[in-house]
Amino acid sequence: MDVDAFLREIGNRRGYRGQMVHVHDVPARKAKFGKLKKPLPPALRGVLAQRGIQKLYSHQAHAIEAVRRGENVVVVTGTASGKTLCYNLPVIETLLAEPHAKALYLYPTKALAQDQLRGLNDLKALDPTLPLEAGTYDGDTPGDTRRKLRDEGNVILTNPDMLHSGILPNHSRWASFLSQLRYVVIDEVHSYRGIFGSNVGNVVRRLRRLCAHYKAKPQFVAASATIDNPREHAETLVGESFSAIADDGSPRGPKRFVLWNPPFLDEGKVERRSPNVEAQKLMVDLVVQGVQTICFVRARRTAEVLYRYVRDELLEETPRLANTVRAYRGGYLAEERREIERLLFSGKLLGVTTTNALELGIDIGSLDAAILVGYPGSVASTWQQAGRAGRGDEEALVILIGQNQPIDQYLMQHTEYFFGQAAERAVVEPANPYILAGHLRCACQELPVTADDCRDFGDAAASVMALLEEDQQAYFANGRWSWQGAQFPARDVNLRNMDDNNYTIQDMSGPEPQVIGQLDEFSAFSQVHAEAIYMHKGDPYFVDRLDTTERIAYVRKGDYDYYTQAIDKTEIRIDETERDDTWRVSRVCFGPVTVTAIVYLFRKIKFHSRDSIGFGNINLPPLPLETEALWIVPPAFALERVRAYGRLPEDGLLGVANAALGVLPIFVLCDPSDVGSAVDSSNLGAPAIFLYDRYPKGLGFAEKAHERLEEILQAALYLIQECECEDGCPSCVGSPLPVFGPSDDDVDSRGKIPDKEAALCILHDLLQLEPHAPKPVDPEKLERRLKALRAVAVTPEPLDEPEDDAPRPTGKPLPDAVERKLRRRIQSLKRKPE
Repeated sequence: MDVDAFLREIGNRRGYRGQMVHVHDVPARKAKFGKLKKPLPPALRGVLAQRGIQKLYSHQAHAIEAVRRGENVVVVTGTASGKTLCYNLPVIETLLAEPHAKALYLYPTKALAQDQLRGLNDLKALDPTLPLEAGTYDGDTPGDTRRKLRDEGNVILTNPDMLHSGILPNHSRWASFLSQLRYVVIDEVHSYRGIFGSNVGNVVRRLRRLCAHYKAKPQFVAASATIDNPREHAETLVGESFSAIADDGSPRGPKRFVLWNPPFLDEGKVERRSPNVEAQKLMVDLVVQGVQTICFVRARRTAEVLYRYVRDELLEETPRLANTVRAYRGGYLAEERREIERLLFSGKLLGVTTTNALELGIDIGSLDAAILVGYPGSVASTWQQAGRAGRGDEEALVILIGQNQPIDQYLMQHTEYFFGQAAERAVVEPANPYILAGHLRCACQELPVTADDCRDFGDAAASVMALLEEDQQAYFANGRWSWQGAQFPARDVNLRNMDDNNYTIQDMSGPEPQVIGQLDEFSAFSQVHAEAIYMHKGDPYFVDRLDTTERIAYVRKGDYDYYTQAIDKTEIRIDETERDDTWRVSRVCFGPVTVTAIVYLFRKIKFHSRDSIGFGNINLPPLPLETEALWIVPPAFALERVRAYGRLPEDGLLGVANAALGVLPIFVLCDPSDVGSAVDSSNLGAPAIFLYDRYPKGLGFAEKAHERLEEILQAALYLIQECECEDGCPSCVGSPLPVFGPSDDDVDSRGKIPDKEAALCILHDLLQLEPHAPKPVDPEKLERRLKALRAVAVTPEPLDEPEDDAPRPTGKPLPDAVERKLRRRIQSLKRKPE
């Protein structure tokens, strides 16, 4: 496309009001090629030639040579850079030389595994003599196909969940496959972060242990989008050393990255035009000009509403193009998603509105333009979504539309901030004892656990095994622990911390009920409550009833001119105070809490005009999260000092909470999404900062924060005072994550940026430093902050037989509090119904 001409045309229109606040040029990059020391086998060279590939990019050649040397490799290059060939070529090369070799490909989603299987099948279609017997092994695979794959397949594509619960516990049936396993490929390795990544790290250790039992030692090849610590992340995840290949040799056409800020609607400059309306106009313009466009939004409902807006406008202006746009999101049935992917890849679709469901590497081809409605939340995600635009050496367009939220507006006003930031770090901690407990139960059921195993699982492993022995789930004899508990402990461990209570959506419009989608419980309560309008493929469906017993939403299609939006609130309640200490001048406590989401109201919103045309009550039970928290009660004098300067203590406390949450992963080894923060006065009659685990029963993050509070608050102070902003920004006092929810897909708004000066006042007093004297307060700004605070919710080979007197392995001693909690966790796992 001619990007300059398009931007000039937009800028010269009568309705243009200076929305393009910055245009950043991403320069083109020429291809860098590499040469293998030993050429690929003729069959592979022939297949590549048929695909028009005469030379390999430098990163592909470097990766193949590293794999040939026997190294574990992580490849970190951009979108559409040919990472798949970095593992497919050496795997197939080995299969050609070793007919009995096997490979296991791990993908974070079933959809991605299906997509990559199509790629392997395309290779075999070009040369049927290639020794590829590949297939996906997941929950959708029929029983007969599973057995055939297990017995005859040499490349099996699956996900960590199936490996955890379907393959490893039944490893004796997989003995032949595991004994000949040469490669384990972990694609999209950057997505394995936080609790999910820590769980997957233990699954990989269990896989390595079983491979060793069957006398195999597979090589690991990982592929990742850009993150700040790829080699360290891969090594922590797998437990072995890696080489990183990060010099991207693929060509890239020039890209124009536009920051687009919707204009104000009022003279007071409070309300801006809807970013969805801006996206609608831009997307229609691009589609009419034949520019294939992807539009990323933050919420599933927004994907549907925006699709409807674009389709309706195209029906009026250019009816023949109305069927060339679609919506894509989680909750669609698998066959619907595959059809949209196929149409995009073939070029039959000119536009798609989507959540971050299309951010991962599903092959939809290269598009011409990408529109991002709202900042995706991280530098890495933003570039990942922007990377969907760009065909070869042609120029591409990316437009980031700012929402009327602080983080977005900060980016619009400080245009250099985003383009100067490095991608974030990925953090996992497989050795976390609370995560480890469930996986050691699984490992013990799969094979007896030895001292060597304990060393591989981490310092706490032997101590955790001793607690399992104490609870009579394992017994120690001949130098190892053997399982004596329930027969299938893998079912007690959910890798993803996702809601198991999925709801089915049934369309009752036709003669027979038809399932049109699924939602987790939190999304069901907010999207398919009684009288809600559920959007599917751009069409409105009225919800007659939500059956919370059968977990079914009954809907019927209709001609409605509005949609609905649920309103929820969150509450935090202290259940017990396990520790109550004095830290410097503050009271600091730790214990179990309940964070509760209550969906209690919905409003009806007119399509296009966005006018609110009514409200309705929602009568659904609350959704509690029983977890653990640290809470800090500042001294009264610290709050009074803030008031004396004409500022709001609650605003400063929110800033302290957000800054502490921002630095906490450095000291606690968790992902930012694993922890949450809140400021609440209802429990203690005085304001307190809460830092809590976003995981049922807690995983020890808040507990570690309690132990390292001094370092965390010192780092928070440094973060805020060294920031160059005037009044607070996303980099310091920040904006909090939602209190909890199923995924970022379903988050439509974020909190207000708190008061930097008030936060500095409070931190100086908490750390007993010289009192901070803030700048004079602007009365109008104070009133706006008061209004914002009112609006924001608080947020088999036989085993070697050791000697009878083999020593009992000993691990790193656990703190008393950790040991007590682990005992409770182990007992709760045991009590789960089989």
